[in-house]
Amino acid sequence: MATSTMPPAQTSSDSVEVKKVAIHWFRHGLRIHDNPALLETVEEGWELYPVFIFDGEVAGTRTAGYNRMRFLIESLRDLDETFNNYGGRLYVFTGDLMNILGNLIKEWNVSRLSFDADVEAIWHKRDQDVRRLCSELDVEVVERVSHVLWDPKDILENNGGKPPLTYSLFNQVARAVGDPPKTVDDPDFSKVTFKVKSNHDKLFGIPDVETLGVFPECEQQNQRHNNWVGGETRALQLLSQRMQVEKMAFSVGMVMPNQTFPNVSGPPLSMSAHLRFGCLSIRKLYWVLRNAFEKSHPGKGFSNSAIGQLLWREYFYTMSVNNINYDKMEENPICLNIPWYNDQEKLKKWENGETGFPWIDAIMKQLKHEGWIHHVCRHATSTFLTRGDLWLNWVDGLKVFTKYLLDADWSVCAGNWMWMSSSAFEKVLQCPKCFCPVRYGRKMDPDGVYIRRYLPVLKDMPLRYLFEPWKAPKSVQEKANCIIGVDYPLPMVEHGKASKQCYNMMMEVKNKLLATGKEMELCGPANTEEVAQFVWMPGNHAGTCHQGEEEANPSMLCDGLMGM
Repeated sequence: MATSTMPPAQTSSDSVEVKKVAIHWFRHGLRIHDNPALLETVEEGWELYPVFIFDGEVAGTRTAGYNRMRFLIESLRDLDETFNNYGGRLYVFTGDLMNILGNLIKEWNVSRLSFDADVEAIWHKRDQDVRRLCSELDVEVVERVSHVLWDPKDILENNGGKPPLTYSLFNQVARAVGDPPKTVDDPDFSKVTFKVKSNHDKLFGIPDVETLGVFPECEQQNQRHNNWVGGETRALQLLSQRMQVEKMAFSVGMVMPNQTFPNVSGPPLSMSAHLRFGCLSIRKLYWVLRNAFEKSHPGKGFSNSAIGQLLWREYFYTMSVNNINYDKMEENPICLNIPWYNDQEKLKKWENGETGFPWIDAIMKQLKHEGWIHHVCRHATSTFLTRGDLWLNWVDGLKVFTKYLLDADWSVCAGNWMWMSSSAFEKVLQCPKCFCPVRYGRKMDPDGVYIRRYLPVLKDMPLRYLFEPWKAPKSVQEKANCIIGVDYPLPMVEHGKASKQCYNMMMEVKNKLLATGKEMELCGPANTEEVAQFVWMPGNHAGTCHQGEEEANPSMLCDGLMGM
């Protein structure tokens, strides 16, 4: 890793022709495959310097905890190894972005800067500043969109300059725009020139997580049950494994089998984190799914149900593209201002997995220890924090998720928290129901494997009492070596009472809103069927409840691409 030392300036003494020099600037899009900006430079045979710059913000590093930062470092190391196989290396720097880029352009005599476009609003100013710098230094900018299926500008342009306010309308507009671009070829690095110094690792190598000032919070973060590994290599392996499952499902008339049979305690097979960092191309995933579906259903046409989660991801990206306050409640035009409680003690108990509800606490322990939780787990814990039990601000929950979740990106994560808290993405509080932290846990973890794994203090508690151990007789608690209120906390709220209070407060918010007579342009699904395409809603929907009754909850949406 380097902060100010520059690589060697190229010379013309080695050849008669002086090659043009290009930097490919990695931010997201940490891959070689389907990277159109990289491919364009490689095909022209320029001298190439792959660069990554730790500026305190890139790829969400400002909020990243230990697991997220480790995943990023693993992804960079995988990228560096790939370049090394072709005779190059990844150059890594730390410091002020504009100073480093400006110095590199002058020192290397750079003619082109290429990068994969970051379409989210939080990156707009940074990239505008970089374009301005390149203009001043007479450097060509090659910026291509491949982190999303469609360029959000095209969606907005085809919708009268505004984002489509319903998922159904989004799909209509997307159809009018046309199919997403096909993936581009893998680059042929034999056409480019790399220059690498013998002491590259010392000067420009990838830092350790601790060198970046991020340290593990607990021993479990280095002793994970599920070991998530970053990088393009692992992403493509996961894709191959995933497609075996998808093809089998397509052959028997099913789609999204991960939604139908959620496995909360299963192995690390999700590709959501690799999509978030761009180790896996979203377009590659889309087209391999689509091609496999059409091969299994010849002549029947393509059904969006096979790629529903990818379309919801696109929808959230489009909704956030020009909204710099998208991750906030105040001054966010699509978000209701709900008078949430401010209770830091309750917030900390939730974050640390000390609520007294084993299903919720096991989820939060896995989140902190491993950096990933299944989408049904996200449903449960986010609803518990907000409109289900604690009535705390979704923004506080978002901050916890963006610290720990490997796959938490700016658009999708904030969008789902707004929906889970009934703050946006639904038709004005039409679904203020909540998940029961006991019944839903029993449904998702019927044998108690998940809870016993992440809450070892309850490992000897009989299954009968595992999801509500405060009901266990004292003799049972003693035999299980877990006294409730001593070894494991009592429930911080009475769910039935708390959920009823939250419901009443939601109705009060709704009634006040309706009394204003104002038309609220809140985005959301067109109907419950659309939500069911994205949310796990099997059979009779057992496992959710409202005021003590088990009911379906059509406003439950997963965060990121949990099932993918």
